[in-house]
Amino acid sequence: MANIKGAQLTQRTILITGGSSGIGLELALRLSDRRNTVVVSGRDAVKLAELKRQHPQLHTIQGDVSSATGVAALADQVLSQFSALDVVFNNAGIMKNIDLSESGNNEDLCQEIDTNLSGSIRMVGKLLPHLKRQPSALIVNISSGLAFVPMFSAPIYCATKAAIHSFSLSLREQLRDSSVRVVELAPPAVNTPLLHGVMGAQASAQQGMAVDKLVFHAIAGIEGGRTEIRPGLANILYTMSRVAPGLMFGQLTNMVRKGSR
Repeated sequence: MANIKGAQLTQRTILITGGSSGIGLELALRLSDRRNTVVVSGRDAVKLAELKRQHPQLHTIQGDVSSATGVAALADQVLSQFSALDVVFNNAGIMKNIDLSESGNNEDLCQEIDTNLSGSIRMVGKLLPHLKRQPSALIVNISSGLAFVPMFSAPIYCATKAAIHSFSLSLREQLRDSSVRVVELAPPAVNTPLLHGVMGAQASAQQGMAVDKLVFHAIAGIEGGRTEIRPGLANILYTMSRVAPGLMFGQLTNMVRKGSR
């Protein structure tokens, strides 16, 4: 993917959805260190209060992107308090292991779609008119290496991330002649609570990239003008999905099956 003009991540006003833990929290802390005004949103008021206590330089707003009304309320509150907003990280996401072959599966099968995909699309829809009025603005959509080669045990999560990849491609083209840049960050497995929550005993620090390393790659890629940032294994999955998709899917499937024994 070709480069675009780099977006400097200093002295900006930045919103990070799902920023109370994991990748979002690390982004918030590192970007705050770079003299940015950083606004973190999340669903859990207790987590946000503790985050504010530990890191008073961060701004926190409770919000839920899993519904249209939640997105509208969050966007309106952010814009009313931070009119200089010019960077958005669509980071909020959930991941579940779901076995669709089980009869009587009572999971809410659309939860991941509502948060990971619809939440990001709706945030763009609500904030884009404002962002287009800024001299220079940036949207960063968080997908995953699993957008390119799915992990069969998390079928809906992987489908949402593949859709985010497609959405980002089209959005970037539609905004080609505007002041808004669109970047896709596709992390590999990262050593965060999300990874441990899904993988359980299988997860270890060796299986996931350190979150500070991932964020280093993210900031460097954005400032270097990358339109797609695929650190580590994510880039291998992307490449193999073009060269030998069946082989890579089979290897990933075997790895997951072996780890679950």
